[in-house]
Amino acid sequence: MFIFLDTETTDRGPADRLCQIAFKTEDGLTVDELFNPGMPISIDAMTVHHITNEMVLDKPSFRGSDAWNQLQDLLKSDSNVMVAHSAVFDVEMLKKEGIAPKKVVCTYKLARYFDKDGVIPRYSLQYLRYYLKLNVDATAHTALGDILVLEALFEHIYAKAVEEFGDDAVAKIIAVSNKPVFYRRMPFGKHKGRKMEEVPADYLNWLAKTDLDEDLRSTVEHYLKS
Repeated sequence: MFIFLDTETTDRGPADRLCQIAFKTEDGLTVDELFNPGMPISIDAMTVHHITNEMVLDKPSFRGSDAWNQLQDLLKSDSNVMVAHSAVFDVEMLKKEGIAPKKVVCTYKLARYFDKDGVIPRYSLQYLRYYLKLNVDATAHTALGDILVLEALFEHIYAKAVEEFGDDAVAKIIAVSNKPVFYRRMPFGKHKGRKMEEVPADYLNWLAKTDLDEDLRSTVEHYLKS
């Protein structure tokens, strides 16, 4: 069973914690709750999800809550798969709360993987929502709204996975989600939009010395070697 999940957090740093979580199972269980993160929510985060410190002041901690127990039970099962967009972020948030998902699918990585020609300009959840014309009635940047979009995006991606992988689709998308996925085109800078194999080696060498995400670093290293 797939569990669609999204977190809203105090910010995006290594010490930050979740202040809202929503998850939805295929069999209809839906949870959407605010929690006291035990630390202030940054103004930058508030401008995205509109959750204020006053809104969570009297809320319980996530760890030990009914939602925590439900999610812990769901994600420790070998038969369940957590689905999230940019899943590494949500997984790290859950690990801070003592939950370690066994199987994870990342729709961000999969969207890039199945964009074989690298034609999609960006892979953020809301960009893909409109680029792919997903028909979803949902409020962006709320945990519940985002999982409704996530579920629609996953249905779109899973159809492509079944077409490419057949009966092995679930195992394959888990495998793709848990390793670097190469960029097909340069995402920024003076070579933005060019196919990676066309980007000059001196630019790739410079790029390799900068702070890159796992996927782009692996892509750069691959093309430098080749």
